[in-house]
Amino acid sequence: MSVKIYKRNNAARRNMSIVKPDNLTDAKPLKSLSKVFKRSKGRSGGTITMRHRGGGNKRKYRFIDFKMDKFGILAKVISIEKDPNRSALIALVCYADGEKRYILATEGMKKDQQIITDEKAPIENGNRLKLKNIPVGTAVSNVEMKIGKGGQIARSAGASVTVQAIEGGMAHLKMSSSEIRMIPAECYASIGQTSNFEHSAYRVGSAGRKRHMGKRPHVRGSAMNPVDHPHGGGEGRQPIGLKYPKTPWGKPALGKKTRKVKQASTKMIIRRRQKKRRK
Repeated sequence: MSVKIYKRNNAARRNMSIVKPDNLTDAKPLKSLSKVFKRSKGRSGGTITMRHRGGGNKRKYRFIDFKMDKFGILAKVISIEKDPNRSALIALVCYADGEKRYILATEGMKKDQQIITDEKAPIENGNRLKLKNIPVGTAVSNVEMKIGKGGQIARSAGASVTVQAIEGGMAHLKMSSSEIRMIPAECYASIGQTSNFEHSAYRVGSAGRKRHMGKRPHVRGSAMNPVDHPHGGGEGRQPIGLKYPKTPWGKPALGKKTRKVKQASTKMIIRRRQKKRRK
């Protein structure tokens, strides 16, 4: 995997870069596993319900198999592809019975590699097995939270969680945020880190490129008038003039805890995420 940094020919190119994965194959999306879908683009019934969204290039949605529930059947990786709907790479696999599916690719997955989903599958990159059979200290991705629901945790580029312990029918997983959470040990997880970990090195560079991604201009609240935003007003470049920052609708922002006090899954959290200290 390599990062291409553009020459500084103009203002837009000054900070522009793209990520080029090494194992990417030149393949078009499989018709039977993709469809054209109409995006609402931040509107509901013509009314803007989500700001700064709209436009963008047309995309095809790829149906991703997050469950990988063909147990005990070997699958061969046919191609590694980019998906415009997610940061991670995806892999097209063909099972021994001839069925093809898209899955999330793990880091280091290559064409012609063989993977398998089984309760006690070998501990190899890309294989999927139950958490109770995964050694402590192993990095896993695409982890189920409920038995049979399919992967929900660690699905974005470069994401992974670490198995810290298995006890009392529960697996203790350490998230990248430093949170430690309990998951039923009967849930399935894929061995290895999610692919495309260098995605964080990607720099958009220009506003026009952002528009192609479906993102519209974002204006700072402090640049507005008081009637439009709580941060607005003042002569010249003024601070917000408030004890804490607010949303355009006057609600607390930046640091306000949004988790519900009586959330049912709170009992599954052993340790909440730790705040990173500024150096």
